[in-house]
This record gives sequence, C-alpha cells and structure tokens, in this order.
Amino acid sequence: MNSSNAELDRRRRFDSIVSVYHQDMYRFAAWLSRDKAIAEDVVQEALLRAWKSLDALRDEAAAKQWLLTIVRRENARYFERRRLETVDVDNLTPSQEALLAEAPDEQLDDLREAIYRLDDDYREPLVLQVLMGYSTNEIAELMGLKQGAILTRLHRARLKLKESVQSEDALY
Repeated sequence: MNSSNAELDRRRRFDSIVSVYHQDMYRFAAWLSRDKAIAEDVVQEALLRAWKSLDALRDEAAAKQWLLTIVRRENARYFERRRLETVDVDNLTPSQEALLAEAPDEQLDDLREAIYRLDDDYREPLVLQVLMGYSTNEIAELMGLKQGAILTRLHRARLKLKESVQSEDALY
C-alpha cells in the first residue's frame, strides 16, 4: 500500500470515528467549560490531538472514551493557558444583545446553576452518567478511579442537587 492510500485510510478512519462522537465531545466540553465558545475551542483542540495520536487508538470500541478523555484534558489545558475575558455589556453586538433578551426557562436555569455549583469531582461523573449515558464502570475507567468512588460521588452529587433545589424552592 502506498503512502497516499495509507493516508486516505487514516483520514477515513478518523472521519468515521469523529462523525459518530463529535456531538458527544461538544456536549461534554460544554458541560465542563460552561461556555459554548470555549467548548468549541476545546473540541477543535481535542480533534487536532486525536488526529495526531490516532495510531494510539487500537480498539475502535474504546473510541468514545478515548475522545472524551482527550476533551477532558484539553479543557484542563485551556483553563491553564488562558485568562477569561470579561465583556462590557454596553458594547454588545446586536446578536449578543438578542441572547440577553431570550425568555428564560427558570426551572432549567436553576437546575443548570445547581449542577454548575457542584464541585468538579461531583459534577463530572454526574454529567457523564446522566447526559452522556456512561455506566459507572466506564466513568471510573475514564476518570481513573474505582467504581466505588464513582458511586459515592454520584450519590453525593444527587444529594447536593436535591438540597440545592429544595433550598431554592423554600425561598419561594
């Protein structure tokens, strides 16, 4: 097989993997970063890193976990490298102003805020299980922890969410 055929096969392999898991990568990055623009940057960096290390992926059945691990690491790198910028609301573009005028879904916003307030140790496994559909074994492997630790974190995350929602409900 000549080098151009090998490169074409490599590109097809990469495209077939990414086409299946790109949405999961973005959704996970958005939950980790809490910002859609940052999530897009993180996913782009993760895709570059995945392309460079594609040969390290031996088992395509592990592709989703492999890609999400790269996303998690890229998210950490992003926040190590960058200082977050502030935005002057008086200088927003019309499209940005439209986002401020959207009708809020208060219950959904409250739940998101409660999830965002969770410590990373609790938020990450909860998001992986509830939004991404991972089993506790898969989460443990992805995070490099034992399954018991993941079960404990999930239990505590749910308790903290329940307490947070109940305390907000008590205010109204």
